[in-house]
Amino acid sequence: MRIVVSGTHASGKSTLISDFALRHPEFVVFPDPFELLDEAQDAASAASFAAQLRMSADRLELAVAPENAIAERGPIDFLAYLSALEDLTSATLPRVAWERAVALTREAMQQVDLLVVLPLTPTDPIVVGTDEHPALRDAMNDALLDLLGDPDIVGEDLEIVEITGDRDRRLAALEALIAGRSR
Repeated sequence: MRIVVSGTHASGKSTLISDFALRHPEFVVFPDPFELLDEAQDAASAASFAAQLRMSADRLELAVAPENAIAERGPIDFLAYLSALEDLTSATLPRVAWERAVALTREAMQQVDLLVVLPLTPTDPIVVGTDEHPALRDAMNDALLDLLGDPDIVGEDLEIVEITGDRDRRLAALEALIAGRSR
């Protein structure tokens, strides 16, 4: 089973994946592509998001990804960041670049069995400092939720589940999803 855990930054993805991996060593964990960038690409920019989109898509290829894998972020996350960046800066991505990003996302998401989304909610707040770019965080969350409704991007068959709640509730929900699929 290939699982992607999606959400904006500081939404609980790393914590959920870490907790899940401790209980499920049979799953290979793919870290956040941000951790794989060299320091020159650390800034929130279209170039860094495009690079992370490519990395996250490449690791989902059937020839590369093991049978049981859980990935922190998928290409849809970075498509959402590109959209959010456009909304916040009014800088538009060239149409051809956007279309390539959409095509790459669509193709890669076909390799995913389960997309777990951790949306920001007022009932389960994770407080972040100004160094976490709160406007980008909120805009990405909104863009991601919009993209989830587009079958041209996520396909018709991808199981998409939003998980909310505290740390224990999120882990229990993910484990229940996995147990339900293995029956």
